[in-house]
Amino acid sequence: MTSPPATIGDLRRSEYRVQSVKAELRRNLIRKLSSGETLFPGILGYEESVIPQLENAILAGQDIVLLGERGQAKSRLVRALISLLDETIPVIAGCEINDDPYAPICRRCLDLVEQRGDATAVSWLPCDRRYSEKLATPDTSIADLIGEVDPIRVAEGRYLSDELTIHYGLVPRTNRGIFAINELPDLAERIQVGLLNIIEERDVQIRGYRIRLPLDVYVVATANPEDYTNRGRIITPLKDRFGAQIRTHYPRSVEHEIAIVEQETTRFDESPAQVRVPGYMKEIIAEITHLARRNPQVNQRSGVSVRVSIANYENLVSNALRRAIHTGEKEAVGRISDLPALVPSSAGKLELETWEENDDVSVLEKIIRTACSNVFRRHFTVQEFSELVQRFDRGGFTVEVSDKAPADSYAQAVRELPGMERALQKLEEPATPSAQAAVLEFILEGLHLSKRLNKTPVDGSAIYGG
Repeated sequence: MTSPPATIGDLRRSEYRVQSVKAELRRNLIRKLSSGETLFPGILGYEESVIPQLENAILAGQDIVLLGERGQAKSRLVRALISLLDETIPVIAGCEINDDPYAPICRRCLDLVEQRGDATAVSWLPCDRRYSEKLATPDTSIADLIGEVDPIRVAEGRYLSDELTIHYGLVPRTNRGIFAINELPDLAERIQVGLLNIIEERDVQIRGYRIRLPLDVYVVATANPEDYTNRGRIITPLKDRFGAQIRTHYPRSVEHEIAIVEQETTRFDESPAQVRVPGYMKEIIAEITHLARRNPQVNQRSGVSVRVSIANYENLVSNALRRAIHTGEKEAVGRISDLPALVPSSAGKLELETWEENDDVSVLEKIIRTACSNVFRRHFTVQEFSELVQRFDRGGFTVEVSDKAPADSYAQAVRELPGMERALQKLEEPATPSAQAAVLEFILEGLHLSKRLNKTPVDGSAIYGG
């Protein structure tokens, strides 16, 4: 394997061609599209909506604003653009702003090339160092983004008029790369003005210095629609300079929501018991989030993030694990009696339109009940359990459920209630005690919500009866 060119002369002899960032992104995108390669692995639910628009913008060489509520993978999508950069590119060794060896722009590199010519050393910059990200905050300054006079360099004896006294900000340091700014409307309007030249004229001006840095930067911004009208706004001239505004969205199907949850949930290597969440319980978790996104009592401008589903899934697993630890069981299956554990993981993530004490809990409990009912009706009809309901209606038969009860305590009810074996098969659940207990709770809750069984809460447990 030959070593890469080490000087500008070596680079010229290798006939290496330098391309702009936009041309480079476009070339690699075309290559990946032609080969059928997955562009953004881990980004789910955008295959037919957001990603085609993003591809169009890159093919057109346009800077982008990703507009969407919180928790819609905007930042992840922006960071995934790194995969469209070349693995390495040549830069003048030691340059703060990644100067093109063929066309340096900073004073230090201009002087160096003038002195050494083709003997000027070249280093190779990996793609992950060509990406910079800044969270816009009201206290972000022009110095952070563009640059400022470095007092230490002045103290070393340089004149203020010397260009070498400049300490470059994030944008120049991302020259020949991708610069992302999150929550752009939160940036003060006078600072947004400083970005105008970067996007349109591709240069920066630092303080009163009469210098021009023709930067090669691909700019991507994210924004929340609520921010456009409330906390801040993107000034009109800056909006006009972005080539494409792409609207992101939440998962449009329960299946996509579940896939994201399974991908993002936190997992641990060591556990005293194996915890499994059945498919119908995953559906309930996803359904809770989807219902919250349509609930008139929940502030939809603020949004209901996918993080709600992820945190709820993790809490369901935690509650099932806690039960297994207390009961000494080696297998735990998430079940309906674990759902109250979802209230703490949801409450802080939902913003209500109007709020009074305990309103969030009552709204959540209603959403959880509706989700259980919807998923039950998705799998069963009430008529399938007419014999089971009759067993309760004859009187004297009840079933007590609790998130603390071991699976074996449900064994008698599973044996006595007709239709349980068929329900297990329909839900594709194994005939283990833990799975049977979970399916029994699901059926009893579904029949209760369908007004076929009574349910009486008793000190952290519940009793189902005719």
